[in-house]
Amino acid sequence: MKALVRWGATLGVIGSTLLGTVYLGSFPALALSEQQIKEKLDGVPVYLVTNEKGLPLSRPLPDAQNGQKPGGSITGAYMSRQEAQAFITELRNAKAKDPKMQEIVKSLQVTAVPLGVIYQQLQQTKKDPNRLLFAFKPVDQEIKGAMDLLRQSGQQVNQFKSVPMFAVRFSPDQGYVPIKVGSGDQQVVPLFFSKQDAQGLLGQVKPKHPKADIQVLDVDGVIETLQAKNDPWLNQVVLVPSPESREYIRTLPQDKAPNTPAAPNRTNNSRPGASPNSR
Repeated sequence: MKALVRWGATLGVIGSTLLGTVYLGSFPALALSEQQIKEKLDGVPVYLVTNEKGLPLSRPLPDAQNGQKPGGSITGAYMSRQEAQAFITELRNAKAKDPKMQEIVKSLQVTAVPLGVIYQQLQQTKKDPNRLLFAFKPVDQEIKGAMDLLRQSGQQVNQFKSVPMFAVRFSPDQGYVPIKVGSGDQQVVPLFFSKQDAQGLLGQVKPKHPKADIQVLDVDGVIETLQAKNDPWLNQVVLVPSPESREYIRTLPQDKAPNTPAAPNRTNNSRPGASPNSR
């Protein structure tokens, strides 16, 4: 849980000053290591339903090939603590007839786990037939927000299969808007789990950049980009948890907080897979 708390002290404000364009130059580009990717993901809490021992509530995962024996298991991974708690409440209200099941349900709790820890486990158990998989449960409101933005851009969308993320661009053919961190010159490129946060940044950029917009991403694509691309600006990418998760992180003891940069301000960069634009 140490990976979760630095957000508490640092993300109270999502910056307010628009800066000039960032030009990263042409120094050698290196792909991010697995550890660097994990550290980026560590600042985002994911909520699991667990028993009193902290073990996730899971069900066997049937092997799709030829009806073989189940291989591994799957558990729900919620992006909202409230929605994870609502699931537990629903199970308790169902009042299972089996006394043993009633006892199990009674002991269930919501446990926050850094997204980086889940990523690391999935990487380490890729070849394990008995691995634990995670069925991510996006926030319904964010799914709706992502689909609304995609439709506004002319795309026909009936469903969104991943966890949506949102990035603010100076325009569809230019780079992402970076933000200044703390009182120094450090800048980061925020990728938001909340459409509301992205709209807040967009509102500050629009007066000087009328073509600025919000690009809809998804967590799977972002992770794949971090794994595969060699663009230097990817080192600046920071994943910003939802307001609900930031509020939860603020309640954690400081010695259990995540490793994240100081509070944001503002500037420019690029989309996953592209190089930063110099302007």
